[in-house]
Amino acid sequence: MKFIMALCLFLSLLAIFATGCHMRRADSKPLQVVSFVDLQRYAGEWYEIARFPQAFQKDCVASKATYTLRDDGKITVLNQCHDKSLSGPLRKVTGKAWVVDKETNAKLKVSFFWPFSGDYWIIELGKDYEYAVIGHPERKYLWVLSRTKTMTEDVYEAILDRLKAAGYDTSKLLKSNQ
Repeated sequence: MKFIMALCLFLSLLAIFATGCHMRRADSKPLQVVSFVDLQRYAGEWYEIARFPQAFQKDCVASKATYTLRDDGKITVLNQCHDKSLSGPLRKVTGKAWVVDKETNAKLKVSFFWPFSGDYWIIELGKDYEYAVIGHPERKYLWVLSRTKTMTEDVYEAILDRLKAAGYDTSKLLKSNQ
């Protein structure tokens, strides 16, 4: 019963995330996405290096996402983390994503709780798909992801510099414990 209540709370918070206010700061320019994403190469496992704090990820440690292409053109999204510590219980939620910009494949919608969905924009992508940066058009959400559990400091700092130039407040980023 406690698990069901926690799951309902998680899903409610996710619904709030998905339907949040869409206000962009007047001084920020529109968020740019990468020119093209090969979804076959993008599929697979990604480790969270850093994120903006979000209620639906409260107490998450060792967060990772796994993307699997589906026959219907959508993507299965499996997000998981450990609760409060690396040895804490595993929390996971499965959703689906779909491309909303077929020209670039860089703008997606993600839904974990029908009928709500949120923007998932790929704003940076390593040349060999070794890292990705996921943003939101109003800069409310931000994730830095890597194919490995760690990222070199010089790569991370260069990403931060580009995020600042794109109008993100990088002081809000929390580095993830993997």
